[in-house]
Amino acid sequence: MADVRYYGTGRRKHSVARVHLVAGDGKVVVNGRDISEYFGHETLIMMAKSPLVLTETEGKYDVIVNVNGGGFTGQAGAIRHGVSRALLQADPEFRPSLKEKGFLTRDARMKERKKYGLKAARRAPQFSKR
Repeated sequence: MADVRYYGTGRRKHSVARVHLVAGDGKVVVNGRDISEYFGHETLIMMAKSPLVLTETEGKYDVIVNVNGGGFTGQAGAIRHGVSRALLQADPEFRPSLKEKGFLTRDARMKERKKYGLKAARRAPQFSKR
């Protein structure tokens, strides 16, 4: 019998995470490296693993992630979103708890574009009275 894979795509800011859940002992691999090696900060590791902790499936699945774009915080958020979506495929009964914590909602906040006549998105050139 072929091993069952659950797939979820997560996005945050400019990061896109393609997440595969495979039955295993709880290893999390991000871009071919262990999650603690990939993310230096413990908070980002906790953020990425939070759907597994919430649904009490931390030791049941191996998580294989391919993530690109954005920075580390955006990538951790994208992984959280992707893991949540993959867990829904594994067991639809997780939906209420994941939805309550907001893990299924795509965070729509993006960087605001720079406007002409300004130095940044909202930063105007310094005003000189004289």
